[in-house]
Amino acid sequence: MKIEYKLFLFGAPFFVAAGLVYGLWSGWEPVGSVSILLTAGLVAMIGAYLMLTARRIDARPEDDPEGLIEQGAGDQGVYAPWSWWPLAIGAAGAITFLGLAVGWWLVYVGIAFGAVALVGWVFEFSRGQHAH
Repeated sequence: MKIEYKLFLFGAPFFVAAGLVYGLWSGWEPVGSVSILLTAGLVAMIGAYLMLTARRIDARPEDDPEGLIEQGAGDQGVYAPWSWWPLAIGAAGAITFLGLAVGWWLVYVGIAFGAVALVGWVFEFSRGQHAH
């Protein structure tokens, strides 16, 4: 994970410099200046998280410059290819953003639908034949 955290941590000074340059050229326009500087903070937080995670785990095959493709074989995580919940979350997002154009009442419907879909997706392995 060395390349990932370096990418993010080296991006933070870039966004600080870009935010300062933008602020000077725009006369410290509040929305753009603050958003670029906050982007630097967000990039730094992600980089710090990846750096702390890289310290706790062993080196991955991707971190070895002489590594082979075969070293990365095996399970990469738990995936549910039969799950319908991501489709429901996508529909909830579409309804929510449609509500921004149509009316605020639809935003609340989309948020409620999204909350139900998110809970269903998180707990889909906790019931039926897949219960832990």
